[in-house]
Amino acid sequence: MIRARFVEMVLPYLLSVAIMLGLWQLAATQVNPLFFPRLETVWRSFWSLASGDLGAQILVSLARILAGFGIASLAAVPIGLLMGTVPAVHRLLGGPVDFFRFIPPIAMIVLAVAWFGASDVAIVFLIGFSTIFIVTINTEAGVLHVVRNRIRAAQMMGAGFWQVFWLVVLPSAIPHALIGMRIAMGAAFSTIVSAEMIAGDYGLGYLLQEARTTLRTGNIFVGIVLLGMLGIMTDRVFRFLIDRFGGEHAGSR
Repeated sequence: MIRARFVEMVLPYLLSVAIMLGLWQLAATQVNPLFFPRLETVWRSFWSLASGDLGAQILVSLARILAGFGIASLAAVPIGLLMGTVPAVHRLLGGPVDFFRFIPPIAMIVLAVAWFGASDVAIVFLIGFSTIFIVTINTEAGVLHVVRNRIRAAQMMGAGFWQVFWLVVLPSAIPHALIGMRIAMGAAFSTIVSAEMIAGDYGLGYLLQEARTTLRTGNIFVGIVLLGMLGIMTDRVFRFLIDRFGGEHAGSR
């Protein structure tokens, strides 16, 4: 049983990693190492950074991501629930949400720095801006996705507004909210790099910026790989939550 699960779940990942590393090494032999270093160069760069403050830089970036994402999600879920439940709220907030969600976070960097300075607050604001609208519209979609027959059945059994909300609407909205959070976390990782490059003096984005200016390509690839690995780990958390609470969306990939 354990062996079959290993073959089904783990082996494909190991095989894909092996293929990717093989293609990387092959490509590195054909390209100037200044632009595409070999694996051993990246490995040496990693250990050089790890002997310094790389761990602290990772933690700083993660703290900024979680702060911006957490604050945005705490605001977005109630807003999305209200927009989906109360038509007047949708009419009031639908336009601004649609307007701001099409503005890329990178366009807000100069404004964020002007408001908050080159600080953690500016970076957290940018991450929140990049995630809040994604979670909002997905939560609202979850409310609107409720099967109307379930609502009518609950009302026919004597359920009031709040009983319908807690027992019918909210369970339907939670999976969509989690999917929105999963997508939003990807946006948060995209934003942290550009935000730390401009508004930060520490973190993985700053590491990438510093490596670019000093032409340390190995360090650049270390930062890129670390961002990908951290993203995969956080994504697995949301996949677990969706499988646990997602109902019909469980097992989504």
